[in-house]
Amino acid sequence: MTIAVRRRPATRSILLDRALEALPLFRLSDSSDDVPITFSVEHGARWRVIPLAGDRLPGTFDQDVYIEIFRRYNDAGAPADGVVSFTLHDFLRSMGRRVDGRTYEQLRSALGRLQRTSLESTGAYWDAAAGAPLQARFSLLSATKVDRRRSSDREQLGLFPVLSANEPGDARVTIASAIRTNIARGYSVHLSPAHYLALASPVARRLYRLLAVAGAEGRDVWSLPLAALAEQLPLSQHYPSHLVRVVQPANEMLLTAGLARAADLRQEDGVWTATYVLSAQPA
Repeated sequence: MTIAVRRRPATRSILLDRALEALPLFRLSDSSDDVPITFSVEHGARWRVIPLAGDRLPGTFDQDVYIEIFRRYNDAGAPADGVVSFTLHDFLRSMGRRVDGRTYEQLRSALGRLQRTSLESTGAYWDAAAGAPLQARFSLLSATKVDRRRSSDREQLGLFPVLSANEPGDARVTIASAIRTNIARGYSVHLSPAHYLALASPVARRLYRLLAVAGAEGRDVWSLPLAALAEQLPLSQHYPSHLVRVVQPANEMLLTAGLARAADLRQEDGVWTATYVLSAQPA
């Protein structure tokens, strides 16, 4: 007897909140940095990412968790309550991560961190519902819950020595209402999950997200000082030579993947500038 297995259709693109994508959120390293990210926008607007006391800022693993959450949110038809449910095992496999005790703990920590980290907008985050910049604090996830495996599941864990019986199995997270509202009102960007995962560098993945914002704004060319790009990514490096060493390999990945037609870092009169010619290829 042959049992037909129904596979979830591949998501062609993920809808993400354009306002959030334009702002820094994830440190592009997994250091223990707990100093708030501060990003200044025009006209005195400011954005801060503030970790809970004793916690670190969201990092590279958290960036990938964020993308996978929204892939599942889109696959589920953007539920009105913002709830996304999944098993940790399936979630890690979808991210292309090895499933073991260490990655279970990484994922559980990341989900909690995305709820605990405060995002403070002083006129920096655009609220599409109000049609005005937001003056408030919120978090990416308004609620998270990770349950232990059911008894019937735990009995099967002996068949899989890589897993331990006390590992969590089921998760339920709620995406913040402001983010859901922006997406629902069309203030969004499109991202290809396949292209995102194909980029090996966290910096390249973040640059791809920023290029999606530039494309949603109708730009064919996106150019800005290298120092400003470093703040928007954000990067911890400050010296131009150090920034070039980090950004240039990521640019080459974008070019190889066809996600940009040109990506140049140039110095003129002592000022480094990053210039991207966006690809006509759809996200």
